[in-house]
Amino acid sequence: MGIYRETMVFTLVLMLTLWLWPYPSALSKERCNCSGENRTLIYTSPPLQGQDVIELQFRLAQLGYYFGPLTGLYDWSTFRAVTNFQRHRGLPVSGEVNSSLWEALRGDIHPTAQATTPGPPAGSTLKILVDTEKLRLYLLVDGQIFREYPIAIGKYSTPSPVGEWKIREKTYETGGPLGTRWLGLNVPWGNYGIHGTNRPWSIGWAASAGCFRMFNEDIEEIFPWIPLGTPVIVKGPYVLPTRPLKPGSQGPEVVSLQARLREKGFYLFGPTDGDYGVMTSLAIKQFQLAQGLKPTGIADKETLEALGFELPLEQEKAR
Repeated sequence: MGIYRETMVFTLVLMLTLWLWPYPSALSKERCNCSGENRTLIYTSPPLQGQDVIELQFRLAQLGYYFGPLTGLYDWSTFRAVTNFQRHRGLPVSGEVNSSLWEALRGDIHPTAQATTPGPPAGSTLKILVDTEKLRLYLLVDGQIFREYPIAIGKYSTPSPVGEWKIREKTYETGGPLGTRWLGLNVPWGNYGIHGTNRPWSIGWAASAGCFRMFNEDIEEIFPWIPLGTPVIVKGPYVLPTRPLKPGSQGPEVVSLQARLREKGFYLFGPTDGDYGVMTSLAIKQFQLAQGLKPTGIADKETLEALGFELPLEQEKAR
């Protein structure tokens, strides 16, 4: 019990130190896992490919011009869909996808008008809550919902990061795929953020490569209100561990591990931020001591099973 108490005290002290430690002030210019490209698409051989082509196919399918899987290839069928759209809309029939065509694809999509009311009162405590199941972003002021916005989240193959983050960067954008504003998150395994979009038809869908999209008008409204360091809580399904985890591990599996430790009362102060640092290691040691296991600080197979996780059979055989 003496070791357990000493570990708890050390955890509290270390938690306060790390929690107050400043985050880096900026990310690299390649900020977003989502498509930041604003390139012109043309029909070539071999065909161009990428997230922007998927976005194009998705919108053309919504409008009834494209039929087929979202391959991400600007192939002949996609080219034909683009030229048919251009012809029916009275645009030059070139098959070229540029900023003007993206604007034409927008059509009459507009965000729900926000009431013209003052922003949050000075001195308020702000927090952002994202619900990936409802596809909604909530701005909380002193714990109460102040604004609610529709969003787009990551596709199944590129899920958005569930966990507890903070705003670490704010920038103005030029109106391309990242829209007009960017709020960067401190996710340790990738560059994710909340941003606008020039593809508003994706709002209300799981359509991005992991970021959270808002209508430009909506993110422009909240942008001046949100200071650096604002907490961002993202709710959604956890990615369960499929392998042992150890200090230095990062990713959504670590978020799940931290959340489970919190449920069991061993990780009460640190954020579920997907970073297997000292606090997570200490929480694992405390759990291992309570379970009569060797306190290694490593979430090995035995520890994960004690936490209620089960590794896939192939992982067990490989050990």
